[in-house]
Amino acid sequence: MPAAKIAAPGRPDADTCKALGNILDRVGDKWTVMVVGNLSDGPMRFNALQRAIAGVSHRMLTLTLRGLERDGLVKRTVFATVPPRVDYELTKLGHSLRPPLEVLAGWVQTNRTSVEEARKAFDQSEAQDDT
Repeated sequence: MPAAKIAAPGRPDADTCKALGNILDRVGDKWTVMVVGNLSDGPMRFNALQRAIAGVSHRMLTLTLRGLERDGLVKRTVFATVPPRVDYELTKLGHSLRPPLEVLAGWVQTNRTSVEEARKAFDQSEAQDDT
């Protein structure tokens, strides 16, 4: 199967490159990947998300959810209860991010060993060059 071309025809302008970089920063962030993965089965409350995502701090989860909401990938719903209840869920756009992330995760699983071996060989080569 031929590989898909990544670059668009022609040379992208500076604004396009900046926009692409900004969006890739969001969707490629490890916390974004974890949030999208956990919300893929349906809405979750903040504390449930935090428990499900090992190692994420309260602050980092808050920032990630705000960024995802700003980018239209996550919807935040506040329920008028005492205490207030807040649910987070993927939007249609957020759900559309799942297939590319699943492909990337599959690539990582297939190629993880090769990447780790390449890193080890490179690091050994660099260590020998430093002596």
